[in-house]
Amino acid sequence: MSTKITVCKDETEIVKELCNLIEKQSNCCLEKTNEFKVGLSGGSLIKYLVNGLPSVKTDWTKWRFFFCDERLVPFDDNESTYGAYKRDFLSHVPVLENQFVVIDPTLEVEAAAADYQQKLEKHFTMGQWPKFDLLLLGVGPDGHTCSLFPGHPLLKEDKKWVAPINDSPKPPPCRVTLTLPVLNNAHCVIFCSTGNSKARTIKRILEGNEAYPLPAALVKPREGKLHWILDEGAAECLDRN
Repeated sequence: MSTKITVCKDETEIVKELCNLIEKQSNCCLEKTNEFKVGLSGGSLIKYLVNGLPSVKTDWTKWRFFFCDERLVPFDDNESTYGAYKRDFLSHVPVLENQFVVIDPTLEVEAAAADYQQKLEKHFTMGQWPKFDLLLLGVGPDGHTCSLFPGHPLLKEDKKWVAPINDSPKPPPCRVTLTLPVLNNAHCVIFCSTGNSKARTIKRILEGNEAYPLPAALVKPREGKLHWILDEGAAECLDRN
């Protein structure tokens, strides 16, 4: 695994750095295969992608979008990550709704996770951990990523691709999430984090040597690349000498 940390001065620079990395990864992948498989997260990432992806030069028809985690709410709910992409992303980036692989929010959480894994199995090799071409992740002030929270039993899940969670400490309580073995099997993972409210957490993740690491610190692609894109606020506690 190779790790690169980039500190950007403002949002414009963050968008440029993020989308340059995405363009390179997509073109590298599409030279070898016929599909570019991307795992998406919510939050401010959506805004960055809306602002930057329209300028990316790629064959959009070969992109397939998945979700690193999703809240078990209707798609028209403000908490739905896919709902946010459908509302804010599709009108700016030349892709179609059928390029997104989504959960079934009408199911109970355990069934929704199993159903979503079955959908993923149609796009990846059975009997192996799925290998995403790119995962785009965020990190919470508590160090969680996807719906993998500090101290939660799901951090030890090593059988399932997709796991249900019905006791999320951050509402809504019911979600589905990719598991750590899936995250750590990706070709490339990009974390994007901003704001000085996360600065101490970012330092723990990137510089800490803790007996019980925060979930985001456990994301270390075995054979892939790991990028962290931060603003000055998020990076203010890092040792940058």
